[in-house]
Amino acid sequence: MVLVERWKTWERRKLLCLLSRRLLPIKLADAERLAGVLKAFADPARLRLRLLSLIQSAPEGEASVSDLIAPLGLSQPTVSHHLRILTEAGLLEREKRGVWAYYRLVPSAIAAIADLLTPPRKRATKKAR
Repeated sequence: MVLVERWKTWERRKLLCLLSRRLLPIKLADAERLAGVLKAFADPARLRLRLLSLIQSAPEGEASVSDLIAPLGLSQPTVSHHLRILTEAGLLEREKRGVWAYYRLVPSAIAAIADLLTPPRKRATKKAR
Protein backbone atom coordinates (compact mmCIF):
# COMPACT_ATOMS: atom_id res chain seq x y z
CA MET A 1 0.00 0.00 0.00
CA VAL A 2 2.83 2.41 0.85
CA LEU A 3 4.49 1.67 -2.48
CA VAL A 4 1.25 2.47 -4.34
CA GLU A 5 0.91 5.78 -2.48
CA ARG A 6 4.54 6.68 -3.27
CA TRP A 7 3.96 5.90 -6.93
CA LYS A 8 0.80 8.05 -7.01
CA THR A 9 2.67 10.92 -5.34
CA TRP A 10 5.53 10.59 -7.81
CA GLU A 11 3.14 10.58 -10.77
CA ARG A 12 1.40 13.71 -9.46
CA ARG A 13 4.75 15.47 -8.95
CA LYS A 14 5.82 14.49 -12.45
CA LEU A 15 2.62 15.94 -13.93
CA LEU A 16 2.98 19.15 -11.92
CA CYS A 17 6.60 19.44 -13.01
CA LEU A 18 5.66 19.10 -16.67
CA LEU A 19 2.90 21.65 -16.30
CA SER A 20 5.05 24.12 -14.38
CA ARG A 21 7.76 23.97 -17.06
CA ARG A 22 5.14 25.33 -19.41
CA LEU A 23 5.07 22.27 -21.62
CA LEU A 24 1.38 22.84 -21.24
CA PRO A 25 0.37 26.51 -20.86
CA ILE A 26 -1.49 26.37 -17.55
CA LYS A 27 -1.24 28.17 -14.20
CA LEU A 28 0.18 26.26 -11.24
CA ALA A 29 -3.07 26.48 -9.23
CA ASP A 30 -4.99 25.12 -12.24
CA ALA A 31 -2.37 22.40 -12.66
CA GLU A 32 -2.77 21.28 -9.05
CA ARG A 33 -6.55 21.12 -9.38
CA LEU A 34 -6.28 19.31 -12.70
CA ALA A 35 -3.84 16.79 -11.22
CA GLY A 36 -6.44 15.94 -8.58
CA VAL A 37 -9.17 15.58 -11.19
CA LEU A 38 -6.99 13.38 -13.39
CA LYS A 39 -6.03 11.28 -10.38
CA ALA A 40 -9.71 10.64 -9.60
CA PHE A 41 -10.52 10.08 -13.27
CA ALA A 42 -7.63 7.71 -13.95
CA ASP A 43 -7.84 5.52 -10.85
CA PRO A 44 -7.70 1.92 -12.15
CA ALA A 45 -10.65 0.81 -10.05
CA ARG A 46 -12.88 3.63 -11.32
CA LEU A 47 -11.79 3.09 -14.93
CA ARG A 48 -12.49 -0.61 -14.64
CA LEU A 49 -15.89 0.08 -13.09
CA ARG A 50 -17.01 2.28 -15.99
CA LEU A 51 -18.91 4.48 -13.55
CA LEU A 52 -18.90 7.57 -15.75
CA SER A 53 -20.17 5.71 -18.82
CA LEU A 54 -22.86 3.92 -16.79
CA ILE A 55 -24.14 7.22 -15.40
CA GLN A 56 -24.04 8.93 -18.78
CA SER A 57 -25.94 6.11 -20.47
CA ALA A 58 -28.60 5.91 -17.73
CA PRO A 59 -32.08 7.33 -18.42
CA GLU A 60 -31.99 11.11 -18.20
CA GLY A 61 -28.19 10.91 -17.80
CA GLU A 62 -28.34 10.37 -14.05
CA ALA A 63 -28.19 7.44 -11.66
CA SER A 64 -28.47 6.72 -7.96
CA VAL A 65 -26.22 4.36 -6.00
CA SER A 66 -28.96 1.71 -6.09
CA ASP A 67 -29.06 1.95 -9.91
CA LEU A 68 -25.33 1.16 -10.07
CA ILE A 69 -25.01 -1.66 -7.53
CA ALA A 70 -26.34 -4.47 -9.76
CA PRO A 71 -24.48 -3.58 -13.00
CA LEU A 72 -21.21 -3.18 -11.11
CA GLY A 73 -21.68 -6.16 -8.80
CA LEU A 74 -20.38 -4.14 -5.84
CA SER A 75 -21.70 -3.25 -2.43
CA GLN A 76 -23.44 0.05 -1.72
CA PRO A 77 -20.55 1.44 0.39
CA THR A 78 -18.01 0.70 -2.36
CA VAL A 79 -20.11 2.36 -5.07
CA SER A 80 -20.78 5.35 -2.78
CA HIS A 81 -17.04 5.71 -2.09
CA HIS A 82 -16.15 5.89 -5.79
CA LEU A 83 -18.99 8.31 -6.51
CA ARG A 84 -17.86 10.55 -3.63
CA ILE A 85 -14.30 10.70 -5.01
CA LEU A 86 -15.55 11.58 -8.50
CA THR A 87 -17.93 14.20 -7.06
CA GLU A 88 -15.19 15.82 -4.97
CA ALA A 89 -13.00 15.97 -8.09
CA GLY A 90 -15.76 17.87 -9.91
CA LEU A 91 -16.48 15.18 -12.50
CA LEU A 92 -19.94 14.42 -11.12
CA GLU A 93 -22.60 16.53 -9.47
CA ARG A 94 -24.83 15.15 -6.75
CA GLU A 95 -28.47 16.09 -6.25
CA LYS A 96 -30.31 14.91 -3.15
CA ARG A 97 -34.01 14.08 -3.62
CA GLY A 98 -35.62 12.83 -0.45
CA VAL A 99 -33.49 9.96 0.82
CA TRP A 100 -31.90 9.30 -2.59
CA ALA A 101 -28.92 11.03 -4.16
CA TYR A 102 -28.65 11.17 -7.95
CA TYR A 103 -25.38 11.65 -9.81
CA ARG A 104 -24.80 13.13 -13.23
CA LEU A 105 -21.73 14.05 -15.27
CA VAL A 106 -20.44 17.60 -15.29
CA PRO A 107 -20.01 18.15 -19.05
CA SER A 108 -17.68 21.13 -18.64
CA ALA A 109 -15.27 19.08 -16.51
CA ILE A 110 -15.19 16.26 -19.05
CA ALA A 111 -14.76 18.79 -21.90
CA ALA A 112 -11.88 20.47 -20.04
CA ILE A 113 -10.05 17.15 -19.70
CA ALA A 114 -10.68 16.33 -23.36
CA ASP A 115 -9.45 19.80 -24.36
CA LEU A 116 -6.31 19.41 -22.28
CA LEU A 117 -5.52 16.03 -23.82
CA THR A 118 -6.18 17.20 -27.38
CA PRO A 119 -3.06 18.52 -29.15
CA PRO A 120 -3.25 22.29 -29.88
CA ARG A 121 -3.38 21.77 -33.66
CA LYS A 122 -6.37 19.44 -33.35
CA ARG A 123 -8.11 21.95 -31.03
CA ALA A 124 -7.70 24.69 -33.65
CA THR A 125 -9.15 22.37 -36.31
CA LYS A 126 -12.16 21.50 -34.13
CA LYS A 127 -12.92 25.15 -33.34
CA ALA A 128 -12.67 26.16 -37.02
CA ARG A 129 -15.40 23.70 -38.06
